[in-house]
Amino acid sequence: MKNGLSWTAALRGVLRLITILRMAILARILTKASLGVFGIVTMVLGLLEIATETGINVFLMQEKDKIDKYLDTAWILSIVRGLIIAVLIIVMAPRISTFFNSPDSLNLLYLLSLAPVIRGFINPAIIKFLKELQFGREFVLRGSIFALEAGVSILVSWYTRSPVGLVWGLIASALFEVILSWVFISPKPKANFNLMFSKEIFSRGKWVAGFGLLDYLFTQSDNIVVGKLLGEAPLGVYQYAYKVSTTPVSEIVDVFYRATFPVFSQMSNGGKNLKNAVIKTVITVNMMTIFLGLTIWLFARPIILILFGTAWLEAVPVLRILAFLGMARGMAYSFNAVFMAQKQQKYVTLIILTGTLGLLITIIPAVKMWGIMGAAMAATFGAVLSLPVAIYLANKSFKSL
Repeated sequence: MKNGLSWTAALRGVLRLITILRMAILARILTKASLGVFGIVTMVLGLLEIATETGINVFLMQEKDKIDKYLDTAWILSIVRGLIIAVLIIVMAPRISTFFNSPDSLNLLYLLSLAPVIRGFINPAIIKFLKELQFGREFVLRGSIFALEAGVSILVSWYTRSPVGLVWGLIASALFEVILSWVFISPKPKANFNLMFSKEIFSRGKWVAGFGLLDYLFTQSDNIVVGKLLGEAPLGVYQYAYKVSTTPVSEIVDVFYRATFPVFSQMSNGGKNLKNAVIKTVITVNMMTIFLGLTIWLFARPIILILFGTAWLEAVPVLRILAFLGMARGMAYSFNAVFMAQKQQKYVTLIILTGTLGLLITIIPAVKMWGIMGAAMAATFGAVLSLPVAIYLANKSFKSL
């Protein structure tokens, strides 16, 4: 597990460094409104990807037997899903543009519809790097894809002075991942569909889709309300503050999740070793989460000045509030690896449901009263509300180890 943590931490560190550099550069190339337009576009893609989620990757990861027999069916399902997402984007684009009063988002949405179609052709066997604990190869694969996306996004945005560069970055990275998955990964799927296998995937994946949709509402409802009520520029400011406050903590949680989920899955029959590993992981994640959250809260102003410049100082008070959101969410999500390894997807869903309800109840009145500060307060309230539920379910799960 230590080897997995080292490789995964290195990968996420590289990815986040690239992300921060990209954000800093784009904040000086594009306007806040332009970044808000791209935020609207990615909200749409995220919603449709989650709404059509089949849970294929989690299913393949959880399987203890060889997964080769499922690859053909998984590939066909992915292609169909990508086509469905693309059609929905094209059909919904005019209404979305009108809803947010954002005419600039219309053509970006049409262009973005290419990305899910391309992604659908990715070889599902790409999950083997994580499943077989080949973290070094996963590092090279994800690092190269992300670097290409960042490079294309920055170059095209600089040339066009438009958020279209960010969409081309997504398309380029999707195409690159398809190529890598077919050139370097075996076995290759074929156009064979097995109805029994698809039912098996869907039956287990319904909880993945459920908590994915709830997580989207938990993480995007505030963005939707800000974009609708306040406009593109405030949305750009809020999203950048949100990313700065949550990214470091999210990366810590994600590093441990990616490294421990496959290990816990192999140890899922229980025993003292599994219980000790889970306890150590949760304690470590929570300590790092609290440290990072407090650091962001204390140094919010210099962080904004260094990354984005004086034009973005209005994000400072928002960032300070959202630092507590990052801490609460990181602690609540620190149990996800063991829940998923024990096939208790419903626990993850319940945690996110609690946070989502807390956010939805407060977000609209809070934004109307306090603007983007209100959005930050509502999001933080939802995250804090989910924490006691996570602790209760974790305690219940530990008793069965």
